[in-house]
Amino acid sequence: MNKIKTEVIVPSEVSYKEEENKANIEIYPFEAGFGVSVAHPIRRVLIASTPGFAPVAMKIEGVKHEFDSLKGMLEDVASFIINIKNIRFKLKEGDEAVVDYHFVGPKEIKGADLENDKIEIVTPENYIATLNEEGELKLTLIIKKGMGFVAVENFRDSLPEGFIGLDAYFSPIKKVVYNIENILVEDDPNFEKVIFEIETDGQISPIEAFKNAIDAYLKQFSIFTKEFNIETKTAKNVILDDTYDILFEPIEGLNLRSRSFNALDRAGIKYVGELVLMGKEKIANIKNLGAKSLEEIFDKLDEIGFSINKTLPLEIKKVIEEKLSKLKEN
Repeated sequence: MNKIKTEVIVPSEVSYKEEENKANIEIYPFEAGFGVSVAHPIRRVLIASTPGFAPVAMKIEGVKHEFDSLKGMLEDVASFIINIKNIRFKLKEGDEAVVDYHFVGPKEIKGADLENDKIEIVTPENYIATLNEEGELKLTLIIKKGMGFVAVENFRDSLPEGFIGLDAYFSPIKKVVYNIENILVEDDPNFEKVIFEIETDGQISPIEAFKNAIDAYLKQFSIFTKEFNIETKTAKNVILDDTYDILFEPIEGLNLRSRSFNALDRAGIKYVGELVLMGKEKIANIKNLGAKSLEEIFDKLDEIGFSINKTLPLEIKKVIEEKLSKLKEN
């Protein structure tokens, strides 16, 4: 028989892996259709609103415009500009910096050669230019913080005299895609898991970029909560009923076999609620828990009404976590 719902389930599980400049983030469970409603705008915010740094103008001594050339430099100025725009900068402090460079050939110039006390280069191996024995490059760059892509036409008039304006691509996001998978929640296969894959250029970590995007996204809703006096449930205003009391009992009350109990005890698990909050995958990773022990634990949780597949609302989980934390401190 179909269940009649009275409120939307709130996602309660988040897991992520981060390696160098790539991250994989999973959030679940969402009601059917909610996954894309949340994931798509977050993707848009990540791409368009994650701040980064880029050169917006350059001045080369002896060069008048971007179609000019410089004696002793292999590249023409147009190619040189492309190479500079491919360098990813990061200011050590502030939102703008003007930096001067002086190179004398013979020399191959790479990204690392632009690093100094004001600038960090996150693409140090990127090639820029080659100077021969007669080559000399006196270069000034203006580097700014910004978001998204800004065409030079939008700020050319504000540049100092003698500077060549550059289209600025500030976003540090190289890739952000999401996939939506169906997952089973309490025998219902129509719930969704959102999986993000994020890659940055190194100016910011993908997890930090994701956190910033979520913050920016949530701020867009602040006008609604303020104007319409909307209160979101939090751990402070949620009261647990008697059905949750079992979660704060010691695991001895589950009457597990000694092998199962000892494995949990060695892992530092003292209360039933800790198992419920851990979920199936984390319990399965507990050292010295074999297949029979796992089956026993899952069966015991079923018996007390907290199936391993049961999803608790986020605000409920927070209250349980707080109470368990206080129990373990005493």
